[in-house]
Amino acid sequence: MKSSEVRQSFLDFFASKQHQIVPSASLMPTAPNLLFTNAGMNAFVPYFLGEREAINTRVADTQKCIRAGGKHNDLDDVGLDTYHQTFFEMLGNWSFGDYFKKEAINWAWELLTEVWKFPTDRLYVTVYKPGDGDPADFDQEAYDYWSAVLEKSGLDPKERILTGGKKDNFWMMGDTGPCGPCSEIHMDLTPAGDTQGKLVNADSPLCIELWNLVFIQFNADENGNYTPLKNKHVDTGMGFERVCGIMGTTEGFKDFSNPPSNYNCDLFSPIFDKITELCGKKYGATLPADTNNPTEDEMVDIAFRVIADHIRTLSCSIADGILPGNEGRNYVLRRILRRAILYGRRLELKDGFFAKLVDPVIEILGPVFPELTQQETVIRKVISSEEAAFERTIERGLMMLDKIFDRNPSRISGEEAFTLYDTYGFPLDLTQIIAAEKGLEVDTAAFQKEMNTQRERARAARKTSVIRVNEEESTVEPTRFVGFDQENLNGVETNVLNVIEDDGNSFVILDQTPCYAEMGGQVGDTGTLTIGDTSYPVVYTTKDENGHVLHKVEGTVGEVVGKTATIDVNIPHRKAIQRHHSATHILHWALRKVLGNHVQQAGSSVAPDRLRFDFTHFEQIPHEEQIEIERLCNEKVLQNDAVEWYEVPFDDKPSDVIAFFGDKYGDVVRVVDMGGWSKELCGGTHVSASGEIGLFKIVTESAIAAGTRRIEAVCGEAAVDLVEKRFEILGNLSHAFSSKPEELTQRVTDIQAKLAEAEKLIKQARAKEQSNQAAALKDEICSIDGLSVLAKQLQADNPNDLRGLAAKTFKELENGLLVAGGIFGKKVTLIAIASDAANSKGYRAGDIVRNLTAELGGKGGGKPDFAMGGGTEPDKLQSVLAKWLESLENK
Repeated sequence: MKSSEVRQSFLDFFASKQHQIVPSASLMPTAPNLLFTNAGMNAFVPYFLGEREAINTRVADTQKCIRAGGKHNDLDDVGLDTYHQTFFEMLGNWSFGDYFKKEAINWAWELLTEVWKFPTDRLYVTVYKPGDGDPADFDQEAYDYWSAVLEKSGLDPKERILTGGKKDNFWMMGDTGPCGPCSEIHMDLTPAGDTQGKLVNADSPLCIELWNLVFIQFNADENGNYTPLKNKHVDTGMGFERVCGIMGTTEGFKDFSNPPSNYNCDLFSPIFDKITELCGKKYGATLPADTNNPTEDEMVDIAFRVIADHIRTLSCSIADGILPGNEGRNYVLRRILRRAILYGRRLELKDGFFAKLVDPVIEILGPVFPELTQQETVIRKVISSEEAAFERTIERGLMMLDKIFDRNPSRISGEEAFTLYDTYGFPLDLTQIIAAEKGLEVDTAAFQKEMNTQRERARAARKTSVIRVNEEESTVEPTRFVGFDQENLNGVETNVLNVIEDDGNSFVILDQTPCYAEMGGQVGDTGTLTIGDTSYPVVYTTKDENGHVLHKVEGTVGEVVGKTATIDVNIPHRKAIQRHHSATHILHWALRKVLGNHVQQAGSSVAPDRLRFDFTHFEQIPHEEQIEIERLCNEKVLQNDAVEWYEVPFDDKPSDVIAFFGDKYGDVVRVVDMGGWSKELCGGTHVSASGEIGLFKIVTESAIAAGTRRIEAVCGEAAVDLVEKRFEILGNLSHAFSSKPEELTQRVTDIQAKLAEAEKLIKQARAKEQSNQAAALKDEICSIDGLSVLAKQLQADNPNDLRGLAAKTFKELENGLLVAGGIFGKKVTLIAIASDAANSKGYRAGDIVRNLTAELGGKGGGKPDFAMGGGTEPDKLQSVLAKWLESLENK
């Protein structure tokens, strides 16, 4: 079967079992503690936790996954074996409070043995049996269901069912949260297939786990308790590449004589063919006997596997808006790309080869993951840009290796290997291979120590949280927000529930409020709170973790809990904020229109006087494109389209609504729709029509991190203020240059041209003056010890000019030794230049400058042939030079 047929047959099988087939989630995870989506269950965590109602109680999919960095990290193993990849697809079927162990076990066996025709005599299964200190009881239920299935297939359950403890057969989402026993299906891939299950979970490539069936039936709390869940779930995951690789290696289960390999299938062969086309070498499917010292043929095959895996990872991540960069997941991608390029050098692939491999990836995966086809141009541009940048870094890394080898050490230290890894992108395995070619070892223990230190820093910075299942209604009532309606911003009656006093301020909690609390990048409202006959200015509004809106009031408010109050929003302040908030939606739309759909919001700040919008993009935006973005924004403002918002269940939101990866959404979400052309999930306040935004002006565009850009802009009154200031500046410049505003550009261009010509003439005059000055010094050259020696104060405008004049003067000396000084204000600069002949007689420029600048109240030094320094006592220059020259003559 072709890989596409295997994937489709999986989905069709579960569709026939009343499962809804859903598309893969993005590789950008929603959980803050994950670098990438690394398992099929990631997208369904809100269902398991009870935070959202499942789209269907039965679901199946193929999920894109990356395991590189963090807890699940397969990067260093890729290429050295045949069953690890950084990118893979996980086939899965899910039950959210619907079917449980019986159906999951029966259907898994049916698909493998009846649909795909896996040989039953090579299959083994595992069930959970707790060891000492492990949670829960023996999974008798799973054991009994497996026994019935196996007996029906003519197999002995006692021979085919193995048990495992918490390490292998108990799944947990984290230290806390949903968990439960799991049951794995393994396949014996030895030539004879007669290992009797001895290789199961023994880390042998000849016995591979095919499918893991997780039965989520407990909730673990922070006290170590495991409580049965009210709703039980099924979460299964099957390695798609493993299944396809086994089918390909065994030629449909007919020949088990060859070592199993995920790479022996049409998911990789088109990429291998392209690599062969580019370098002339062919993939031979060999495995290294010694991973630190592979043969030439083994190295070729390692490189093929590394490059093929890594181009899939980069292509799919970039398509999902995750670009290579300097931090976090972005840095992991940059390292993966660099690892591929370094291995490409082992195949003598030319610069720029990696971007050429995007074609076969899109050919293979594009039909399943359409975002690859949609983002094809962006994928190529990003990879080409990163590849070109790294080619420059490679040379520096190789130079560092050469310097290490020149020292002829007994081994490469762990610190050096880590610097190569962290700064230059050299993976440890490649450094070991290059070192072995020189007969050296790498101190891997010290390298791992450096890696562990880095991991500890990352772990300390990582966001963590206690995971809890929401099975009961919360007893905490959040403040009800009633301020979306523009007609409901003044005179809102409410009740005071609590007052918190802190540092001279009071934070008043009401049962309902029209004041928007700071959230999602939008600043909080201000307003007036009236209790009885007293009014209090609300200077800011924020929210606590329980959803209570805190109205900050300066000073104390007295005993007001339980009293009725009236609250008014500062409407001009609110309108200025929501103009800028709505403008971010228009800006986001325009950026995607001009730059491409890879643009995703990476952060924002919305205030009454400005907006800041961070977004993913791989290069600086040219001025012409900035103008087009601004023009599109103002065009949409002038259309004055209606801005509407409505709430829908998360899973019922329209397909063209933009949801932000990394944000956590509840069961019901709010859609903000601007004229039908911009739809985003958003909980903030907005204008009623786009025309209320007014003039939109981009102020700055800049980089804040690799792969992340920032635009700051203003609209409405803030934009008018900006334009007025700019017009005032323009008017002042027009007056100063005696030109009309429209003539200023040409006027400045003309002045710049004249200035450049004048600077050219000045430079020529200075050069001539320096040459004359150098020639005039011939009579002052002394012949000492076979050397032409000159010690002289020279006339120059600055230290840099002094350096140039000294170089010209030195050319007049045969076997020369020059010490030149210059005075610049209250400081003195000293330069020494020594020929090889002078060095051979013991005169070194660095020593001379070091000694003489000390006498001038300063310091300096340098190389034997050239040195430079300075001092703070210029009045001593003449005497110091004369004394030094006299000392040479006396020698």
